[in-house]
Amino acid sequence: MTDPLHGLNRVLDAEHAAVYAYGIVGARTSGGQRSSATNCYNAHRARRDQIRRLITARGGTPSESGVAYDLPFPVKAARDAARLAALVEERVTAAYLELASVDDASLRRLAALAMQEATVRGYGWRPVIAAFPGWPPHRPATPNPTPAEPSHPPVSLEQ
Repeated sequence: MTDPLHGLNRVLDAEHAAVYAYGIVGARTSGGQRSSATNCYNAHRARRDQIRRLITARGGTPSESGVAYDLPFPVKAARDAARLAALVEERVTAAYLELASVDDASLRRLAALAMQEATVRGYGWRPVIAAFPGWPPHRPATPNPTPAEPSHPPVSLEQ
């Protein structure tokens, strides 16, 4: 199990990076995309502030934001910005997945909700269902699936 303060600081680091990235995304988009970027920026700022408060309330010291972050690729146009936004949401989801392993039920609930929110935001930027962190990516049975075929494998909850 993850130490709660360690998990919270990892999530905080991801939120700091998300806030930075959405500043870049907003600068490279316009219209509806810029509005989406602003909404995502505000959502990550609010979550970042909530995580900071949780760390402080537990007696920890919240990590500080970096002055700048290295981007995984150049962001020169709206298409690049959308790609960055989708990647940010995947990475935020992965950080919250680690937090979901703590013993504290309230933190597990927070992690689950945050992963759901990040997944929905990421889908808005890239409408593809990616493999859940740690799961293998889906490979279609045929090279060119028809629209009637599901875009992801069915998930069974039976044991």
